[in-house]
Amino acid sequence: MWVSAIILAAGQGLRLRSKIAKPLVKIKGRPVFIYSLVTLSSHPRVKDIIVAVNSINCRDIVRAIKKYRIKKIRAIVLGGKRRQDSVRQAIKVIDKHASLIFIHDAVRPFINRRQISELIKEAEKSSAAILAVPVKDTIKEATLSYLPGKDKFKVKKTLEREKLWEVQTPQVFSRDLILEAYSRFGNTQVTDDAMLVEKLKVPVSLVMGSYDNIKITTPEDLAIAEAILSKGKGKGKGKGYLG
Repeated sequence: MWVSAIILAAGQGLRLRSKIAKPLVKIKGRPVFIYSLVTLSSHPRVKDIIVAVNSINCRDIVRAIKKYRIKKIRAIVLGGKRRQDSVRQAIKVIDKHASLIFIHDAVRPFINRRQISELIKEAEKSSAAILAVPVKDTIKEATLSYLPGKDKFKVKKTLEREKLWEVQTPQVFSRDLILEAYSRFGNTQVTDDAMLVEKLKVPVSLVMGSYDNIKITTPEDLAIAEAILSKGKGKGKGKGYLG
């Protein structure tokens, strides 16, 4: 099967409080988005890659792709305001031969070849597969009481931790399935692509991810990312962090 990958690098990352666009923030001297691009471009099942950027970071991202000699780049597209807007723009330039669409957040640098292979294998069987890990903490559902001058949260119930998973990317879908999901529900506000597929009542398979597969969102995440790289000595042994 032809696998086309979409890398979402159009977000501005305001919570990171950085003057540099989030995908371009450096970890151990490399831009965040380069780590996953190196791994994806070296994977034999990935045929081509589309990168969604914004008008502000476009030039710098293109420059970094050239500097690190990233292969398999099919197109650089301008994304939109929301995640699904960026995916929709990328889908427009997917090769007609693509059977599976692989969608990944540029600011999750630590995907590895094993995860990519397992996701593709599962998506070939089930048409929809996402990375996820079991939650470690106790999760409570809260209610909000509106009081004069302030908001007050109270515990409604404690959720069953054994049933809860923290969803990650990559997420992989059959071409026809993700196109239908975006055609029917693409204007719905969602936080990941699997939510659109779920609206079609199609089961989404969970593939075990890694707690190292963090999303760079806040300044604290940068420190964690550096620690992860230090643990692997920056070589990606057994992990594929650097391809």
